Amino acid sequence: MKKVLAAVAVAASVMTAASGCSSSEDASSQSSSTTPTTLNVSAAASLKKTFTAIADEFQKQHPGTTVSLSFDGSSTLVNQIKQGAPADVFASADQKNMAKLGESAVDPKIFATNTLVIVTAPGNPKGIKSFADLNKSGVTTVVCQSAQPCGNATDTVERNTGITVDAASEEQSVTAVLTKVTSGQADAGLVYVTDAKGAGDKVATVVDPAFAAVVNSYPITTVRDAADEAVGKEFVDAVLSPSGQQILQEAGFGKP
Repeated sequence: MKKVLAAVAVAASVMTAASGCSSSEDASSQSSSTTPTTLNVSAAASLKKTFTAIADEFQKQHPGTTVSLSFDGSSTLVNQIKQGAPADVFASADQKNMAKLGESAVDPKIFATNTLVIVTAPGNPKGIKSFADLNKSGVTTVVCQSAQPCGNATDTVERNTGITVDAASEEQSVTAVLTKVTSGQADAGLVYVTDAKGAGDKVATVVDPAFAAVVNSYPITTVRDAADEAVGKEFVDAVLSPSGQQILQEAGFGKP
């Protein structure tokens, strides 16, 4: 009888140990698969609405991953990255600023296009009908700084038309230009089609034929030697995916 009880005790001990080991391994496996990760994405200001939507979907499909979004003028973001700001992914509103990232840009891909449009107060009280009208007497116009993609596009339109806009101020981002108009600080501003669409009835829009010839191509890349370059590649793929493209095109972006 004692031998039987001893055998039972040994068997129970072995089963308990095996169970404990299995539980430990399962816990370890589960922990490693949901290790918290923060993906730092720096994106042009004009991408705020769309990239926020894409990031929300990405986080749902990648449990444990938090996408930290930073929006500003593309030139500003490049300078921040080159000075050491954390960035796993960079999306620019033009190829010129992407090129400034140099070898740190890993195989950039074009994911969208955009063009300029004039925005005014609702109802267009100043009667602006063309690019030339931005210089009408009594019209206060704001534009982007030349270093920013929206400013560079404005400069190109000026060269193409021979018309130089007498701007009251040059802003650091396209969203800053839009804010000046929607807040009443300016009568008109040059922004992207997507910004005007996102503003809805807060603005009126005016299109000039000269804008169609100046198309901004938006490239996206992972940043070389970033902390989460692999996860960054997955985010880039999400932007290029059919669902990501649908979000962008519904916001008014053109196809790449």
